[in-house]
Amino acid sequence: MKHLLKFLLVMLLLFVLAACGGQESEPTEEAAAPAAATEVPVETGVTLGLSLSTLNNPFFVTLGEGAQEAANAAGVELITVDAQDDPAQEATNIEDLIEQGVSAILVNPTDADAIVPSIQKANEAGIPVFTIDRGAAGGDVVAHIASDNVAGGAMAGRFLCDALGGSGKVVELEGIAGTSAARDRGQGFNDTMSGACTGVEIIARQTANFNRAEGLSVFENILQAQPEIDGVFAHNDEMILGAIEAAKAAGRDAEIVFVGFDAVDDAVAAVDTGDLAATVAQQPAVMGQLGVETAMAHLGGQAVDDFTPVDLAR
Repeated sequence: MKHLLKFLLVMLLLFVLAACGGQESEPTEEAAAPAAATEVPVETGVTLGLSLSTLNNPFFVTLGEGAQEAANAAGVELITVDAQDDPAQEATNIEDLIEQGVSAILVNPTDADAIVPSIQKANEAGIPVFTIDRGAAGGDVVAHIASDNVAGGAMAGRFLCDALGGSGKVVELEGIAGTSAARDRGQGFNDTMSGACTGVEIIARQTANFNRAEGLSVFENILQAQPEIDGVFAHNDEMILGAIEAAKAAGRDAEIVFVGFDAVDDAVAAVDTGDLAATVAQQPAVMGQLGVETAMAHLGGQAVDDFTPVDLAR
């Protein structure tokens, strides 16, 4: 009798375990419902291409990170390529993205004119194009996501004018010639200075190509040529940080008010220490996020604005 009871208990236990295993391998409709509630806005298999002008600048690294986070959230693949500030490399990168058959291309152009043939090739392939931070001079672009760089340049100009009490000698370090960011930031800054701060004289304008090392070397030469400099505005933080380094080496940093643009981490730290007076704060991560979200909305058949502004601060 005892053996029979043990046998029945063992059989009962095996039956229960088998029943539990069956429930795990074949979930009911109610159990599967939460997974079905998570939807990708467009069909699965979407791949987005992101062409960045350079990954040697923390601003664009952050922009790429914002785009990647948005792509992860949407459940789509993001291919990021680096043009290394070279229009020819950028053209090659975009051609590769087209050959891979990406669903859409997001591009941060190295040059507004040079990017046009690449955009046109994407247009011919039926691939929608979106520009981020920097615009293009032609081609069919669905939408542009960027800060108002003219307004940002004007913001920098007003700050520098006030800091100098409305008069003084100022240097402008310009970004890469041909980029919309350099053109627009310069326009906003110079319009403000010529219109509302006539006591300030721009004694030197020279490009340092948005690069910290060039900002240092270019400003070293300007320091030697200009015995009196009261302020410097650079079209991005990398250049202004290089200029500050050059001024410190020359023992002239205390006499100069430095203003940058982008609010990258190193620049924010320089503001905290007092080396940098101000930087116009962009939101690169938000740009990347909105770029992906705009592309996904368009691919999903939604109407999107041709320009999405991203707020600035100082």
